[in-house]
Amino acid sequence: MNGIALSRRWLLAGAAALALWAGPVAAADTIKVGILHSLSGTMAISETTLKDVMLMLIEEQNKKGGLLGKKLEPVVVDPASNWPLFAEKARELIAKDKVAAVFGCWTSVSRKSVLPVFEELNGILFYPVQYEGEESSRNVFYTGAAPNQQAIPAVDYLMQQEKVERWVLAGTDYVYPRTTNKILEAYLKSKGVKPEDIMINYTPFGHSDWQTIVADIKKFGSAGKKTAVVSTINGDANVPFYKELANQGIKATDIPVVAFSVGEEELAGLDTGPLVGHLAAWNYFMSVDTPENKEFIEKWHAFIKNPKRVTNDPMEAHYIGFNMWVKAVEKAGTTDPDAVIDAMIGVAVPNLSGGYSAMMPNHHITKPVLIGEIQADGQFSIVWQTPGLVVGDEWSDYLEGSKDLIADWRAPMSCGNFNVKTGKCGGS
Repeated sequence: MNGIALSRRWLLAGAAALALWAGPVAAADTIKVGILHSLSGTMAISETTLKDVMLMLIEEQNKKGGLLGKKLEPVVVDPASNWPLFAEKARELIAKDKVAAVFGCWTSVSRKSVLPVFEELNGILFYPVQYEGEESSRNVFYTGAAPNQQAIPAVDYLMQQEKVERWVLAGTDYVYPRTTNKILEAYLKSKGVKPEDIMINYTPFGHSDWQTIVADIKKFGSAGKKTAVVSTINGDANVPFYKELANQGIKATDIPVVAFSVGEEELAGLDTGPLVGHLAAWNYFMSVDTPENKEFIEKWHAFIKNPKRVTNDPMEAHYIGFNMWVKAVEKAGTTDPDAVIDAMIGVAVPNLSGGYSAMMPNHHITKPVLIGEIQADGQFSIVWQTPGLVVGDEWSDYLEGSKDLIADWRAPMSCGNFNVKTGKCGGS
């Protein structure tokens, strides 16, 4: 499909289960798994579910006999949507608790905060959320979407299917929205979109007063050209944003919104009636009709003891990442970070959309891209998807300082920013 960046190089290519065994168990008889997600603060609306699903995945693995003959022991911490606290908690998990791997973070600022800690202490982080790219660390496995697995295909869909000509890039003011929008702005201009047809707006975390901004969006969309909002608004600010859209009578047929951080969990706190028809781009929706997804949802409802709890894309990313880690540990025969990091590349496990996701040499995975339309029941109707799996592109084709870079963590290259023009590791 024209314009969809399927990668320039490749295409297709876990409090409820802290102990499942009877009696005291020595620490040496367990493998500790760190869970680093905000359970309070502005990001708790999104991250608490990820802690819950990790507990479920760990419980399921322990039912299978654990890993390397040992039980898995979750170590849950709350960095409380406090970005510096993420780094402190990460250091505590690796240095004090001696976890074998950490599953955590949501925002890119939290990931950027912990990154130096994982690299210094040689820990392993599985990061399950869509992000802006422009990064590849030996100590991080990126199981969420890179821009070419979400943002670029979403824009292509709006251009081709909705005939959108004017663009509002609305985001929360931090690294993910700013970098993603920088990529999208360059991409739109490469497609012939004029600067005056692009409106960019940023708001702080937890922003609640959307009246003026939504009015500006409404005015921008009244110029006679089909207009859409590409939303990188994160956390609980989404609730008043969508409410204000409805208050000002903006319907999906007028100015559709495609969101990259709004999934089933966020919609559970909204009156979805006025939002019907607005869109989201993800790599998984709860509505995916596959036997694997049906089984996952049944296990989730049984574990959480609430048949109304939803599933979402970052949960599937943890499902994929956790199963990849288990397989890599079994392959390496040890939880030693260096051995596991090397063993991860090439590992493939089932995703929930009816295929296999593989870990590529750039520490990103293969994923399908899906566009979903919000329904009145808070679910998504899938209106479009890529014909195959897309490899996450760590460096953008559309940014001048990135287009010549690749990452490959296999020997002998073992580099996250190899410049193909200069033949050197270290970027430009």
